[in-house]
Amino acid sequence: MTLQEVMTDIHALNEDLETYERKYGVLSETFYELYTNGEEPEDDAWVLDWADWAGAYKILLRRREQYRCAIQNLRTQSQTLTSVIERTARHEPIAHPS
Repeated sequence: MTLQEVMTDIHALNEDLETYERKYGVLSETFYELYTNGEEPEDDAWVLDWADWAGAYKILLRRREQYRCAIQNLRTQSQTLTSVIERTARHEPIAHPS
């Protein structure tokens, strides 16, 4: 997976999560904490939404960690943030181990 693919996933996931946040009136971070502590919706119509929402948030957390690791690796190679941005702005296919 490249850094650009990680970024694309992060943006798409944020859009999906924003839809749920607007629908249910809480940020995904708050929802995910409650959901992972075992809270479930009383309304059966929400069950699939909540499962999808939790899954999308979990993937987002994973992608953010992949992003952080990739940037850290680039910074250790390049030494400056400017050189990292120069590579990413050119959309170089920067590999990142999944």
